Amino acid sequence: MKQLRVGFSRVNIDPKHGIPVRGYYVPRFSSGILDHIYANAVVFAMDEKTVECQKYNPDTGRYVAAQRNDASGCVALISVDNCGLSAAECRAYRRKIHEQTGVPFENIILHSTHTHTGPHTKLDDHFEADARKVNEYAEFLGEKLCDAVTYAVADLKAAKMGFCVGQAPERVAYIRRYKMKDGSTMTCPPINDPNIDYPIGTLDQQVNVIRFDRENADTIVLMNYGLHADCINLDQISPDWPGWMARTFEACIPDVKCVFLNGCEGDVGSTHVNPCGGDMNDTLISFDNEMKSDGMARFVGRALCGTILQVYDKVEYVDVDELRVMEKVVTVPANKAKPEQLPLAHKYKELHDAGRDDLIPYTAMELTTVVAEAVRMCKLENGPDFFQLPLTGLKIGPIGFCGIPGEPFTDIGRELKKTEGYRCILPMALTNGSEGYYPMRSAFDEGGYEARSSRYQGGVAEQIIADGQALLKELL
Repeated sequence: MKQLRVGFSRVNIDPKHGIPVRGYYVPRFSSGILDHIYANAVVFAMDEKTVECQKYNPDTGRYVAAQRNDASGCVALISVDNCGLSAAECRAYRRKIHEQTGVPFENIILHSTHTHTGPHTKLDDHFEADARKVNEYAEFLGEKLCDAVTYAVADLKAAKMGFCVGQAPERVAYIRRYKMKDGSTMTCPPINDPNIDYPIGTLDQQVNVIRFDRENADTIVLMNYGLHADCINLDQISPDWPGWMARTFEACIPDVKCVFLNGCEGDVGSTHVNPCGGDMNDTLISFDNEMKSDGMARFVGRALCGTILQVYDKVEYVDVDELRVMEKVVTVPANKAKPEQLPLAHKYKELHDAGRDDLIPYTAMELTTVVAEAVRMCKLENGPDFFQLPLTGLKIGPIGFCGIPGEPFTDIGRELKKTEGYRCILPMALTNGSEGYYPMRSAFDEGGYEARSSRYQGGVAEQIIADGQALLKELL
């Protein structure tokens, strides 16, 4: 029987002071590092292959013949503390990683954790940014990603794999779209708004935990759960709650490294719109009506760390006899504006770009919604008519992964998990691309920030479900 091997590496990717911080439709520039951000690379292989190389011997001062791991049969899964890397950026980084490490381009899976306190990697047209700092960071990140994969390939060790599905605790996550009593739909309505009627949707509280026990090396834990990493609301760099979760877990159990893979989080946030008891401890209400602070990130991270701790020792170990990767491109129609909608869209975008949001007759999350909608309409005014979205499938023994290049609604993940033939399926948002929101068809009729800003027509979520399930089945 073939032997699974797993390698791991973690590299620091902190940016320079003053870089634009991505996550909102308002400009922010980094004033410092609240918590370090990282790229975590996990490399998988099934056969032990080595190639000859030259290695320096410091005792003799000579280069001698040696062996190193061959990356040609490896799969690299990289989790980056970033709000999101576009499909074009991911393709460029994956090509660079392939050229420098030998891991096949199609076997490189690049995932963003979706922290809203991470650096920009490309210039944003919502506000003027320091082009030099952004471009320098984008180049720096590419080099660090190559380093991470190189080190992980060198770290390959024989491993066994176990899995378990836990349940997230209460007060951690909430559906953030609400039907209001006046019949409207709103994303992130004001706290304690008497017009709130009920949330639109049902949380998926499953927490997928995959554990790799390696010979004479750290154990690697993959944690998969769908929730916005948007608890802090500062201008300081931070991985947000996923960083708290990983640090807390690694402090509890020695010789373990924890890697976060965000799930279908498009309509899921951490704000309770009717807070009670101690819900407001160590937190504040932000400009967009949400409960945010470093204390909020700490709470969410610690709570979800508790879920991993509950199942860590009780994973079910399974045989791994196959490692497969596959990509499927989905073509979806663009959500272009009607001609009569464009004059107002251009007006709102021009006001926003000029820093005059005070002249747009909305506030808080409603302001963010109309600005995002206007930006979407203006960008798509001259096309394209269709978009191509890459879905990524990975099979490690009986465990399946389905990567989606953007922010899928929670129901997408719920349906993908129903695909037969797997013991556990991990849906992953923001994988090999960050191409916007994928709301369910009903959301386009109901409204709300995600649907009104989406670049895609209604039906995109249902198409991702169908093609995602087909992809997973092809991997069997």
